[in-house]
Amino acid sequence: MKLLLISDIHGNKEALDAVLKVPHDEVICLGDIADYGPSPAECIDIIRSRNMETVLGNHDAAVGTGIDCGCGYKYKHLSTSTREYTWSCLKEDHLTFLRQLPFKVEKVVDGHRLYFTHGSPRSNFEYILPETSDKEILEMLEGVNADILFTGHSHKAMIREVNDVMLINPGSVGQPRDGNPLASCAVFDTETLEAKIIRCEYDLESTCRCISEKMSNSEELVSILKRGY
Repeated sequence: MKLLLISDIHGNKEALDAVLKVPHDEVICLGDIADYGPSPAECIDIIRSRNMETVLGNHDAAVGTGIDCGCGYKYKHLSTSTREYTWSCLKEDHLTFLRQLPFKVEKVVDGHRLYFTHGSPRSNFEYILPETSDKEILEMLEGVNADILFTGHSHKAMIREVNDVMLINPGSVGQPRDGNPLASCAVFDTETLEAKIIRCEYDLESTCRCISEKMSNSEELVSILKRGY
């Protein structure tokens, strides 16, 4: 089975539409559907209409419950400044959907133990980065019974292995931060254990126009999308 992994959509419907065209058998979303982008309701509706298994992102929790997003200092002011706009777009059923998302999903597929979460198995606020040491990652994995760990949160795609555990981060669909503005996702083959990061072109100009027309801090938000960080 080919799993399409998507994460950190952040209200970017055009980018979401693009990655969903990647051939796959099933989609799993690793969280952060809303915040930053102009189309949070539309993105939630797409995920709900396709019954995608989805885990709770830190921004999903912040939008759904009003708690602090706990994100990095560099972008936190944008999360705060776009929150009122995000809430103005959402109905109560959208908020209920976000509140009810699980912290993790675990399943066994083709004999392999798969673990899906947003940040790390310990916390939605914790990053597993390409440069995170094996020692730190092993501490995060303590008590986790998995062959493959799927995470998002960092907005940086990654495939690596630590002590026989494969780690896969598909990067960010709607707001990449690795210097490449193309939408990012990953495909994982549960039979061959082959993982591949895929970058997709999307209608960036349409997203930017929508941001400029509707949102505060639009110049900074557009600049981040166009730079890819």
